[in-house]
Amino acid sequence: MQMVNRIDPNMPVGAYQTYSITAPRDAAVVAACEQVACPAWQFGWESKVDETTDLGKQQAAYIRQQSGRTFREQRTGDGLTVFRFEPHQRCFEEHRTRPEIYLVRDGDWRGNPTGRKRQHTRPADWVEDMTENQGRIVDLQQKG
Repeated sequence: MQMVNRIDPNMPVGAYQTYSITAPRDAAVVAACEQVACPAWQFGWESKVDETTDLGKQQAAYIRQQSGRTFREQRTGDGLTVFRFEPHQRCFEEHRTRPEIYLVRDGDWRGNPTGRKRQHTRPADWVEDMTENQGRIVDLQQKG
């Protein structure tokens, strides 16, 4: 294992906070299109269905009657039905992503003397927490 070069801290371990984002290994969760930046969600998509087959008839019936999505449909010269779906609606794929853990704990690489840690449920809250902490540090530096 390679040794890590670190600058000696100026303050005791309890004067620091550590912000981290981790993802558990081998864990995946179902995610919404928007969370994974799905191109179909962002820009819309087309599904071409051949309604001369049993499968195509079932697919078209599902799209029209059960999908709950907004679309326009048109027939092509070669007998296909093209369904054009508007952007910003769930596509037909099941997306999976690795969950992220947004953690704030007291201390630094030397340890967590208080044992205190907080896990944010939303990335925006974690960013806000860190931004406020950085602001406090800047204020203290300016005061001297």
